[in-house]
Amino acid sequence: MNRSTPWMYGIGAAIVLSLLPIAIVLYLNRPMPGPQQVHANEPMQSVGDDDAVSTPAVLAVDVVHPRRGMDYEIEQPGSVHAYVTVHLRAKVSGFLAWQKVDIGDRVKKDQKLAVIAVPELDKELQRNLAAIELAEARVKQAQAKVVSARAAKEAAEAKVIEADANHASAVKWVVYRKLVRDRIKALFDTNSIEEKVLDEKMELYEASRETERAAKAAMVTSAANVTAAAAMIEQADADVAAARSGVKLAQAEMEKTEVQIDYATLTAPFDGTISERNFFEKDFIRSASEGTGQLPLLTVQRTDKLRVVVKVPDSAVPYLDKGDTAIVRIDSLPGRKFKGVVSRKADSEDPDTRLMKVEVDLPNPTGEIGDGMYGRVKILLDQFPKLLSVPSTSLVKARDGRWMVPVVRDDDRIHFAEVRVHKDNGTRVCLDFGLRKEDRVVLNPTGNLTEGTEVQARLVEDAPPVSDAER
Repeated sequence: MNRSTPWMYGIGAAIVLSLLPIAIVLYLNRPMPGPQQVHANEPMQSVGDDDAVSTPAVLAVDVVHPRRGMDYEIEQPGSVHAYVTVHLRAKVSGFLAWQKVDIGDRVKKDQKLAVIAVPELDKELQRNLAAIELAEARVKQAQAKVVSARAAKEAAEAKVIEADANHASAVKWVVYRKLVRDRIKALFDTNSIEEKVLDEKMELYEASRETERAAKAAMVTSAANVTAAAAMIEQADADVAAARSGVKLAQAEMEKTEVQIDYATLTAPFDGTISERNFFEKDFIRSASEGTGQLPLLTVQRTDKLRVVVKVPDSAVPYLDKGDTAIVRIDSLPGRKFKGVVSRKADSEDPDTRLMKVEVDLPNPTGEIGDGMYGRVKILLDQFPKLLSVPSTSLVKARDGRWMVPVVRDDDRIHFAEVRVHKDNGTRVCLDFGLRKEDRVVLNPTGNLTEGTEVQARLVEDAPPVSDAER
């Protein structure tokens, strides 16, 4: 038997007696058992002794109200292109005589950029001017013939009048001579006069008849002359028309030459920047019509407004509309955001990539964004104003695969509302059905929430939609 055992028991008893007052004080000041509030992400706690019954705690949960609408957006790579790019080529061959612009120069609409020397065209223009003068002289000559023909017709018409008068006079003379002849013949028949007198009167009568026939023939001739004069007038008028056509033809040839001369002068089609120059003064320039592969003399780009080309995936195409807001971030300009708008879409997808080409118009008044830059483009596709949305953290998936949202209603208890997700933007989900606008949605549900759990709902402010300026 160990002799030290009674001594050790004595020491132990002394220690117990010394701690007993402290234990009594702690027992008297212990917290009384009762209900406690526990946040939803804290475990349930028991109070009292191990032998005491646990008192259920009332959970405190953060809730928000559903919100109408949801920003749905996509972000895709995008490449920047000038709004308009025009390659200026020569339409005529010649030597580059004058060029006063170079790469990077700003130009104004209709500003002269380069001139090609084509001496042959200058000579052609002189020949065209001479041809016009000759054609105009022929017009004057033909017009003079018209005047002459009209005068001839007037003279012929006067002859007709004269012939008519002569014929009428001749007819009267025939009547008179016939009357005299008849009287003389009657006298001759009574032997009152000599036969010689009768013969004279007969001769005069026949002469008057010849005169009448000549006057009648003159009438026919003068009428024919009038017809011939009218035909001459028509011929002269035709000559005038032909001469005037010659003038028009000569003028057309001159205008053609002038157009070719205009082709020899290159002007800016709009306000822009020279982005390419391939020739220098005195270089021989070939006409673009002489074959393919001709380099442009100059390239002008409009960059005060840009086109950003984006490829939109198939899943976002149904929600894409012209006019949608786009935020462009350029890789070479970190920290900068540029606001544009969707202006054009292809309305058809590439069958290989299932991507649709979209163009975003982007203002560039300072010119800091250059053609060929690239970056990321965020497009705000739809806001679903008729649907309710909640934070994505409020969505719970049941064991059978259904989507649920825990809500607190008038009885201050948890209810799991079955919902159908319409769209998810990563931070919020838009729902087709299952919620009411007055529901209080649990913001961050935890596993200890069950149907009918009594909770204390604490309404917190939901994060507002991101404004276009903040984007």
